[in-house]
Amino acid sequence: MRLSTVILPVHRWGEGQKIWRRAEELGFHAAYTYDHLSWRSFREKTWFGAIPTLTAAAVATETMRLGTLVTSPNFRHPVTLAKELISLDDISGGRVTLGIGAGGNGFDATALGQDPWTPRERADRFGEFVPLLDRLLTEGAVSQQGAFYTAQEARNVPGCVQSPRLPFAVAATGPRGLRLAARYGQAWVTTGDPKLFDDGTPEQSVEALRGQIGRLGAACAEAGRDVAELDKILLTAFTPDRNRPLESVEAFVDFAGRHRDLGFTELVVHWPIPDSDFDTDPVVFERIATEALGRLG
Repeated sequence: MRLSTVILPVHRWGEGQKIWRRAEELGFHAAYTYDHLSWRSFREKTWFGAIPTLTAAAVATETMRLGTLVTSPNFRHPVTLAKELISLDDISGGRVTLGIGAGGNGFDATALGQDPWTPRERADRFGEFVPLLDRLLTEGAVSQQGAFYTAQEARNVPGCVQSPRLPFAVAATGPRGLRLAARYGQAWVTTGDPKLFDDGTPEQSVEALRGQIGRLGAACAEAGRDVAELDKILLTAFTPDRNRPLESVEAFVDFAGRHRDLGFTELVVHWPIPDSDFDTDPVVFERIATEALGRLG
């Protein structure tokens, strides 16, 4: 099992670069950031763009993987996103993972002036977005006329450093998204079952996650893939456990063990942010980063 972190883009770079470097020093497998224009309780606070932040992080670090968790079609177009990702993959020396999902109804879902999309509309767009982005990152020139996205002789020479392209970590729980993960993903991402967040129990969450992994396995079988080929990533803090696993090394070891036994290969924890939903003890956080996985039985 690997341990990664999410560093939200809420710091001016003079301070932010210290955090990204510290994450690498602590040995995190990867450091991700959200790809939003604004997000929930941070809407009126400092919030920087994901791609410029990751580009700066690529220069400030050397070995740690970097990525989005997650990018969505809410305000992205596959053609321009592909160009930015190829550039970022080159600058980082091939250390980028694209976390990608269908998006939701957050503050930035209508920032470009569009009406809110229904879940079906988001799934329809996602179903066209991912295959086109796959082509744009693996082919030298792409032309495609879709219902939502068009590429006209879009050129992406020289392509990604990683071959055949940078990996996709597809966030999905529904059948259509899971089929996309099975076909195009090198990893699958979940935050658990949102219906359990307020009133569910950790035990119910484990069973819900077990069901999600089972459905991912069925989608992989349908696509002719072995589900073991996909990394399985849990973005923490959105299950009924909330931030309790970060209260002590022992609590995290217990949490990690339960989810490793389900089949998860990577856990992602949020870097502490005072006076926020992710306000955790930084001393305990660093102990978890350096000690917890070594104590898994």
